[in-house]
Amino acid sequence: MILFENDYAEGAAPEIIVRLATTNLEQTPGYGLDPYSKSAAEKIRQATHAGQADVHFLVGGTQTNRTVISAMLRPFQGVVAAETAHIATHETGAIEASGHKVLTLPTRDGKITASAIDKLVHAHQLDVAREHTVQPKMVYISQPTETGLLYTKQELMDIQAVCQKFDLLFYLDGARLGYGLAAPENDVSLPDIAALTDAFYFGGTKVGALFGEALIITNPACQNDFRYAIKQNGAMLAKGRLLGLQFDTLFDQTLYLTICGHAVREALRIKQAFAEQGIRFHYDSPTNQQFPILTSQEISQLQASFGFTYWEKLSDDRHAVRFCTSWATKRENVDRLIEATRHLRP
Repeated sequence: MILFENDYAEGAAPEIIVRLATTNLEQTPGYGLDPYSKSAAEKIRQATHAGQADVHFLVGGTQTNRTVISAMLRPFQGVVAAETAHIATHETGAIEASGHKVLTLPTRDGKITASAIDKLVHAHQLDVAREHTVQPKMVYISQPTETGLLYTKQELMDIQAVCQKFDLLFYLDGARLGYGLAAPENDVSLPDIAALTDAFYFGGTKVGALFGEALIITNPACQNDFRYAIKQNGAMLAKGRLLGLQFDTLFDQTLYLTICGHAVREALRIKQAFAEQGIRFHYDSPTNQQFPILTSQEISQLQASFGFTYWEKLSDDRHAVRFCTSWATKRENVDRLIEATRHLRP
């Protein structure tokens, strides 16, 4: 069985494994205060052109989202997100458990718009009984989205403008950020993201690391005492060197973008193969997640040799599924999938 179910099943980039092995018996300060973490933080500041940013390394995406939202919002405030957002669907109520409501917006493609955010916040402010409801204070998006799509630079600028209009914080979940940056149609740079958001993170878990996320806080008002929040939310690793060293390696030269580019190229080969068979897509994704629409028979046929994720039933016998590639996806496995697509339809 060849798996295309997710983009975090493999271990880590070989360069990371080598560095972990060669530094295995070193003794360094803990909790992210080691030289490797400091070096990684400086490389990230340089890559994002954010010299005054705070950089923290946390153990996972859910812990990062919970820590950021719970630390930056007051108890009566909530976070605006798409109804398909990871914090609203796949984090077991972690945000609500921290005391903050996720205020979801309907979406056709996994993206939210500046106008929809404006309408929601404006309606709250016009409500004469607004003190009885949760106050919107943060906007959460992911890049790419859960549907594999990308926000353009203009869309990010429009959202930032609404956030500034209503004094909202703007937070970007970058669990798969590298795959978005590597997409051919992407027009957003790392310095753009740093300039347009108050905080964002680079995913490591899905992008070549064994585990871990790199959080960048660009808004000085949100930086003070943030390490307390990391510890309180169980996201601080005692052996912090293991996190810092991984990101120090990923941001050495061009490794991060190189391995992400491989994943995107393989995903687009899969996309082209399905398209050549006349198969349409639920979302027109330019990144490492692809969502072909298949019949029950076609799904059964492919499931005999490949693992992928069932996504959504669209009609009686039209089903969206998801194929994921990763930094470690083997080209020969994609070749086998491409060959299998040629036998799906006469």
